[in-house]
Amino acid sequence: MKKQVIAAVLASVLAAGACTATVSAAEKETYTIGICQLVQHEALDAATKGFEDALTEEFGDSVKFDEQNAQGDSNTCSTIINSFVSEKVDLILANATASLQAASAGTSDIPVLGTAVTEYGVALGLDDFDGTVGTNVSGTSDLAPLDKQADMLNEIFPDAKNVGLLYCSAEPNSQYQVDTVKDALEKLGYTCEYYAFSDSNDLSSVTTTAANESDVIYVPTDNTVASNTEIINNICLPAKVPVIAGEEGICSGCGVATLSISYYDLGYTTGEMAVRVLKDGEDISKMAIEYAPKFTKKYNADIAKELGVKIPDDYEAIETDSSEN
Repeated sequence: MKKQVIAAVLASVLAAGACTATVSAAEKETYTIGICQLVQHEALDAATKGFEDALTEEFGDSVKFDEQNAQGDSNTCSTIINSFVSEKVDLILANATASLQAASAGTSDIPVLGTAVTEYGVALGLDDFDGTVGTNVSGTSDLAPLDKQADMLNEIFPDAKNVGLLYCSAEPNSQYQVDTVKDALEKLGYTCEYYAFSDSNDLSSVTTTAANESDVIYVPTDNTVASNTEIINNICLPAKVPVIAGEEGICSGCGVATLSISYYDLGYTTGEMAVRVLKDGEDISKMAIEYAPKFTKKYNADIAKELGVKIPDDYEAIETDSSEN
């Protein structure tokens, strides 16, 4: 009888130990997330930071990030994604369109969340896109209302006649934006002309032509532009040609005004989506693309002043190093 009691006690102790070990293992579960960012610039950097902060707040030290930058090369995006697939990461963040395209092509198993992607249907070639991709891909969009951007240009420059649409032809979402804005501007009575450059090598020459032939230039949310705003500003500012920008980072470098979102908040929202996939087991194929909840009219006080452009009272000045001192 004593042997039976001792055996029962030992069994209980061993069972308790096993339970403790299981809990400890669960508590120590870690996630590895691969981050493929197309290029380094203010907007994409902020989106990555917001994404990482959201996950770190939820998982603490139990989440690890393998952050890779493709330096603006779409082929490098594919190489990075392939490495993530080989490493069997738990989730991939694809920051910008080229990264998303590479991730979508590179894996159909690992959950992929995009951020700073303007239009997922265009980016992924989906003819029947209804807001949900329906595969292992979802994410957040940085699309600001393009008709409102056209209205903003009209509000500030009602007497302008010719608008140059400056964009990178290698970015399909840039083409989508300028096509949509062109349609809206033409309805407002403007004459619009495309000025497409293939990469940063011909940006200067194309911008010079646009500045010579335009009263105002519109640049969409475009990664090549965002990485080379100084080139545009050094041409447009001396020529006294104002630029309306698709996002705040571009506007702070070369623009007069923009309809802005917070890329940090956009990335943070993407991080919250990642938590739902990793922790709650939510089916990513049923997760709709999410959009920025707030848009703010902002302006570059320094450039507006130098060009003598009067900005309406409901615009908010972009904080710059000079404005903070």
